[in-house]
Amino acid sequence: MKTYVGIDPGTQGGIALVSTGGSFAYPMPETERDTYSIFEEISQHDNVFALIEDVHSMPGNSARSMFTFGRNYGMLRAFLISSYIPFETVTPTNWQKEFGLINRKLTKTEKKNTHKARAQELFPAIDKITHKIADALLIAEYCKRMNK
Repeated sequence: MKTYVGIDPGTQGGIALVSTGGSFAYPMPETERDTYSIFEEISQHDNVFALIEDVHSMPGNSARSMFTFGRNYGMLRAFLISSYIPFETVTPTNWQKEFGLINRKLTKTEKKNTHKARAQELFPAIDKITHKIADALLIAEYCKRMNK
């Protein structure tokens, strides 16, 4: 059984797994140790492949927030490497295009709600899909579709 992992690296992001055995998602943990524990668990699966969203600085964000974001992104990549989980990066535009989510006229809140609604359509068995895990689930599903 192949397990596909999607990672939305923001502190308000998440980590999701999609496989023929089911789907599951974690909101991004608050501590580094808790985050690493998830990667230890994922590495126990056979035949795992991950996609992590390729992120960059955004105009208007403070230097402190960008530093924190960059540190998180690097930490997640290091956890993938140290857990022997093969991975690639994916741009937001690429995975969002797959699900018809590109709409430049939406506000940030409307965009997040659209992503959450799409994840709810694709993963009806997951009881509570939040904004934190919606993108991670969609990235994992994109990973699955691209690796069939």
